[in-house]
Amino acid sequence: MAAETTEQIDLSAAMILAPATPADWLVVAPVAIPILTGAVLMMIRHQTRLHGALAVTGLTVTFICNVLLLMRVLGEGPQVMTMGRWLPPFGITFAADTLGASLALVASLAALIGALYATVDIGAVGRRYGFYPFMMLMMAGVGGSFLTGDIFNLYVWFEVFLISSFGLLVLGSEKRQLDGATKYAILNLIGTTLFLATVAMLYGAFGTLNMADIARKADGLRDAAPLTTLAVLFLFAFGMKAAAFPVNFWLPASYHTPRIVTAALFGGILTKVGVYGLLRVLVMLFPPERELLSGVIAWAAAATMVVGIMGALAQTDLRRVLGFVVISSVGIMLAGLALGTPGGLAGTIFYAFHSMIVLTALYLLAGVVNGLGGGYSLRTLSGIYTSHPAMTVFALLMMLAAAGLPPASGLWPKIMLVRASIESGLPWLAFAILATGLLTTLALGRVFILTLWRPQVDGTARVTVSPATGYLALLILSIPVLFMGLYPQPVISVAESAADGILDASTYIGTVFPEGGGQ
Repeated sequence: MAAETTEQIDLSAAMILAPATPADWLVVAPVAIPILTGAVLMMIRHQTRLHGALAVTGLTVTFICNVLLLMRVLGEGPQVMTMGRWLPPFGITFAADTLGASLALVASLAALIGALYATVDIGAVGRRYGFYPFMMLMMAGVGGSFLTGDIFNLYVWFEVFLISSFGLLVLGSEKRQLDGATKYAILNLIGTTLFLATVAMLYGAFGTLNMADIARKADGLRDAAPLTTLAVLFLFAFGMKAAAFPVNFWLPASYHTPRIVTAALFGGILTKVGVYGLLRVLVMLFPPERELLSGVIAWAAAATMVVGIMGALAQTDLRRVLGFVVISSVGIMLAGLALGTPGGLAGTIFYAFHSMIVLTALYLLAGVVNGLGGGYSLRTLSGIYTSHPAMTVFALLMMLAAAGLPPASGLWPKIMLVRASIESGLPWLAFAILATGLLTTLALGRVFILTLWRPQVDGTARVTVSPATGYLALLILSIPVLFMGLYPQPVISVAESAADGILDASTYIGTVFPEGGGQ
């Protein structure tokens, strides 16, 4: 029988005893709210008429929480919450720095507008099959990926949004959807398996999976652990998630198959999570290894840009065109990762903000064009300008943004990346960025002329869906596109702060480990 003891145990050495303030919960709110909303939607699964309004409400609250979180991060520095009250690295940590909080904010805005558009794009059958619960769980996974402070839980949140995205892909069970979902699932599962295996190797080398803990221990283990091998494996795994060359072939095989609002969410948001993973791991955790791989990343970036936009020029289906534009945009973001300079990384982060908004808008624009013209084929779409001139204005703005032309948002991040490339002694990379912009102008200009400006091929345009909700969605998305184009300085400041935060992780580490966190 164990002897009784009256010895007092100091729990403060192992646990956080102070209660969390309401503001502290902002760190997990962007994950908790979509999960709770999805659970409510499942509980009222037979009352599908309420799903759209509830999802829009849940994402509105999520967006507001992300705004408040980013304001707090910008004002006070990184925000941390550790689950179970255990001290890091033993507890599961959420850590919101400028990079994660800003990307979570932009992603929630894109998702909110997507949910608004889905109220007309997703019918009773889609709601009954669970579109909105899948969407909410996908956004929980996206938010968790941006805000987690643990690399194993980064894998977990990847799985959450991947499983949800499978459900969104097959919604409707059409043959082309099943075909696209099969390709998407198999190739993403390969990437996920590689990611998990690499995480296991990382744990074997470091004995921890807390990202701040890894960052502060990496220098001491550089001679003993195969960090370059780990960096290469992470590059390949996240590169597949981001659809970077040469592991980008799954995206154009699948993104044209689901409902257009699903494609908008995928194209606007999901590939950016892969880019975020590359920034977080290669820049913050393994900077010397990133520098060693910078040449490979630069060539992969250029190839991704060129292959993507050349594919767009070859397509006659509007959805396929946009799928290749997504790939090309990933290449532009990889250019900043290859450079690894403050200016290059800030350009990549700014471009990620822009790309989330503009690609979501382009897919929603394609949905409206389909409703007005009765299809997605560039051979048959025509004459929309004469019947809906306002739609032409939105189309022109978004195409200018995607091409990196004024007065839209794509101009400034490309300028930042071109300047950083030249300053780093890589003029050929700057040329690739500029050439991609020219080819994007040609590819999307071709789409604009054929679908909107060309005289009607077969009489009047066939209006099958009221464009009112589409107009509203595009109008809302046009505001940040114009704001970032005409008044870019606030966004540049946020991007520069995010880049500085991952280049010098001492503040991040010190927030997670306040007692000698930088040691």
